[in-house]
Amino acid sequence: MSETEFKLLLVEDDEALRFIVKDNLEQNNYNVEVAEDGKIALELFNKNSFDLIILDVMLPKIDGFQVAETIRKSNQQIPIIFLTARSMTEDKITGLTLGGDDYIPKPFSMEELLLKIKIFLKRSQSQPISIEMPSKSIEIGEFIFHPEELILSFDAETRSLTLKEAELIRFFAENTNKILSRNEILLKVWGTDDYFLGRSLDVFISRLRKYFKPDSNVKITNLHGIGFRFSVKK
Repeated sequence: MSETEFKLLLVEDDEALRFIVKDNLEQNNYNVEVAEDGKIALELFNKNSFDLIILDVMLPKIDGFQVAETIRKSNQQIPIIFLTARSMTEDKITGLTLGGDDYIPKPFSMEELLLKIKIFLKRSQSQPISIEMPSKSIEIGEFIFHPEELILSFDAETRSLTLKEAELIRFFAENTNKILSRNEILLKVWGTDDYFLGRSLDVFISRLRKYFKPDSNVKITNLHGIGFRFSVKK
């Protein structure tokens, strides 16, 4: 799929920044819809099909956190990149906890944003949902993981995963019972090992622990100062 076929939703209340980002995205052949507040963003999301969302945190009417939380109730797959001017690490962690895939702190360079968009679109397109030809599933204890469909099943219950959650589970499943360093995980799943992503990794680990809780044979152990071990007892 070429860039001209990708449709992005840009949600930003700063008119000047919104114009600049939209112009740059269109110069790179992306199809862009814009919204200046959270209410309009959700209206557009419900009426259109988007491939990726660029979402400011500080928005009028409905803030970015609430927008992301609402979107995730109906769509777990679409990549969400937060734009944040806040310096509070807790706010950034909140965004990731609610289903954001990544964040870019303001001020940011267009080159950085374009690179992240390209990476997420490439990854999302490599995870096709196929009904006619189901992907190979992976058994993890009593769970069945469908990496291509971004689904984790346990008994009769099915959970939709975000792209990042699925990538992290896949990496753990490929390295079951091995000790994995934080840097190793971050480089493989996020492509970088910067300090903040180290904090965000903890958020994702907490999510996965909650998901796998029904099966006591599946554990993610924190090895202080080293990393993690994803263990599955037979």
